[in-house]
Amino acid sequence: MAKLFILLGFVCVAKGFILPQFYDSPSPRIVGGENAPVGSAPHQASLRSIFGSHFCGGSIISKRWILTAAHCTIGQSTFTMKVVVGTNSLTSGGEKYSVEKIIVHEDYDGGEIINDVSVVKVSTDIEFSDLVQPIELPETDTAEGADLTLTGWGRTSYPGSLPDRLQMINLIALSVNECQQIYKGIIGATVYDTQICSLTKSGEGACHGDSGGPLVEGNKVVGIVSWGVPCARGYPDVYTRVYSFKDWILSKTKINDEEDQDNTNEEDKQQSNV
Repeated sequence: MAKLFILLGFVCVAKGFILPQFYDSPSPRIVGGENAPVGSAPHQASLRSIFGSHFCGGSIISKRWILTAAHCTIGQSTFTMKVVVGTNSLTSGGEKYSVEKIIVHEDYDGGEIINDVSVVKVSTDIEFSDLVQPIELPETDTAEGADLTLTGWGRTSYPGSLPDRLQMINLIALSVNECQQIYKGIIGATVYDTQICSLTKSGEGACHGDSGGPLVEGNKVVGIVSWGVPCARGYPDVYTRVYSFKDWILSKTKINDEEDQDNTNEEDKQQSNV
């Protein structure tokens, strides 16, 4: 059976898969979710074209870096995208940042949809506030049965209307083995140990436009929206497992060094005021 599934961003058909294609049309929202309260997801970022169209989500992980999916940034350049943070609305508010650098995982495979992770560096420091905060990377792996929260601007139905407000939904983590068995029996797709699956019930899950966005456990970003059967049809959604790529993320962004420097500067400032 030919593999046929969908990345949860913009799409086009290629090599038996439905893969992302970036163009300026409205993007859609989470199915079965609810409006996220203002300030409930201060780590949420919106990746937009230079014309202002949202095409993927992302997570603020430091004052200069955004975590997102590789399929969101393939085909993009520092001149064709910008990052918006600090708003639950796609049409108003927020702070816009230009992009300095895009790093896609060297082993990203758009056919198998594996290693679907990238990091985006903004050109100036993100100004933190009650509505804008970085989220931490996980210290431990995500286990079967974990309570998860997904936020994003993906479709609320398929096809469906395009609400302006950021959506959120609570989900449950499946074991990789169970997820593998489900997809193997349906479409012959491969689910890897470096991925997380979530499922609650039909009518709840991710959809087009949620790609690259944060799956959160507690106060850590543990997943990046990657692919699934559109949309909320009762099949698991598949996310890049952040814990599996933590070393890669840290090596590319040097955010630990960034934090150490901030701490040193703060200590120097305090000593100078003594």
